[in-house]
Amino acid sequence: MAKRFIALAGNIGAGKTELCNFLCRRYGIEPFYEPNDDNPYLADFYGDMKAYAFKSQIWFLTHKFRLHRELERAPGAAVQDRTIYEDAEIFAQNLHRQRLIDGRDWAVYQDLYRVVGQSLRPPDLMIYLRAPVRTLRQRIRRRNRSFEQAVPASYLKRLNDLYEDWMASYALSPVVVLETDRLDYLTDLVDRIDVFEKVEKYL
Repeated sequence: MAKRFIALAGNIGAGKTELCNFLCRRYGIEPFYEPNDDNPYLADFYGDMKAYAFKSQIWFLTHKFRLHRELERAPGAAVQDRTIYEDAEIFAQNLHRQRLIDGRDWAVYQDLYRVVGQSLRPPDLMIYLRAPVRTLRQRIRRRNRSFEQAVPASYLKRLNDLYEDWMASYALSPVVVLETDRLDYLTDLVDRIDVFEKVEKYL
């Protein structure tokens, strides 16, 4: 595949990592994964969101910026598991709305995000993975990451709503929407062909 940038967006447990691995095997492209396990604030954030929300989001923004610049320099096609846009438009926005990031810190974060965003190459294709909260919770339980197990359904619902709002106004690139609670592209040939056709239409 020629030099292309595919971005995967979706809530916690929507299936981004599985799709990322699947696309890499299919097309031989380079993966760039979300640096969840490296975030030194993440476990503390789930224990005390108000104390660690701003610190955690600044860490994510910084490392996503670095990751985005790395994939821009990749010689061939690249796929990213969750984008820098989601950090700001979904996760940080939700924390601000829940008053876990105060107005002063939010203004600083927004200024930084705008400056960073102006310097980035947008994706050639955005794939949005949509799933209901029930499906998200089942998948979170199955993958058994200890710091995610206490995430309440109401939090996932707020993120889903923010994703829908963001996708309704997103205009940086073409978008493919996959209803991942009904798709089994890993084992079902018909679903797999459907995903191939949707992706290859734009690439």
